[in-house]
Amino acid sequence: MNLNFPFTAIVGQDEMKSALIMSAIDPTIGGVLIFGSRGTGKSTAVRALAALLPPITAIKNCPVNSSEATQTPNWANLKVKRKTKIPTPVVDLPLGVTEDRVTGALDIEKALTKGEKAFQPGLLAKANRGFLYIDEINLLEDHIVDLLLDVAQSGENLVEREGLSVRHAARFVLIGSGNPEEGELRPQLLDRFGLAVDVGNPQDVAQRIEVIRRRDGFDQNPQAFSEEWQKQESNLRGAIVRAQHLIHRLQVPDQTLEDIATLCAALGSDGLRGELTLLRAARAYAAWDNKASDVTRNHVMAVAPMALQHRLRRDPLDETSGRLRVHRVMEQVFASSK
Repeated sequence: MNLNFPFTAIVGQDEMKSALIMSAIDPTIGGVLIFGSRGTGKSTAVRALAALLPPITAIKNCPVNSSEATQTPNWANLKVKRKTKIPTPVVDLPLGVTEDRVTGALDIEKALTKGEKAFQPGLLAKANRGFLYIDEINLLEDHIVDLLLDVAQSGENLVEREGLSVRHAARFVLIGSGNPEEGELRPQLLDRFGLAVDVGNPQDVAQRIEVIRRRDGFDQNPQAFSEEWQKQESNLRGAIVRAQHLIHRLQVPDQTLEDIATLCAALGSDGLRGELTLLRAARAYAAWDNKASDVTRNHVMAVAPMALQHRLRRDPLDETSGRLRVHRVMEQVFASSK
């Protein structure tokens, strides 16, 4: 059995871990974009999330992980529809992948051996109700990017080719990672991500030593290392489940809505996607807080940089990072309203 490095054993990278946790608590936030140089734990964190998350209830052998028997697609031809527990899907979408592999296509084997037109589901089917992870997303081919934009918008995958006309649910949390030095992300795709974070190598020597120690411990004996962190993983999993139940009971006062709208207006973010994402992220953070009954300004301020930094218009006269610009505007806006 292949073991993933424990999520709770990752040293530092707190903002990246928080963003992933927020998206696990509320998948409607819209996923996470992680930018940083190689070797900063991006892929490790995403794959660790798979082992951390609680299993989901799904119909056994359903190719799209349907939660109810009535939701299973007809083309799956399931005769027995029993519920079972499966790990939360985390699907890798590799660079150079073909469109057929992503969306699904005609099952050539059945077509040749039985003369039947049967659908072979793709990666989007496997990722339904889970996570779709794209490493080096900034290098993804444009036609695949366009396809993902359409599916992310509709929550449904439609395949019409080779005499097939098939549709199925395709709702997933999109997680992308990449190195900004290797190319920029298209604005249309950038805007689809709910949260964006930058990760870097730790500068503190003691922290770097701890990274080496833990990674070496895992490589030497993955089973023993994972067992050592089992309690922390279980506690975090339980906290995520509690937050998922609590989030729908939280109130959002008018003052908090005003804070969100005022901040986004001051930053000049395009459209209203930023406001909605900031609201959802702040609510998820408040649920994670486990002590809040309302979503407050403090919750908004905690998640604003990751929800808004990638939505800002470029200012050729301002070379500061998006994160610093968000912090600067927050100080101006909220200081004046005290």
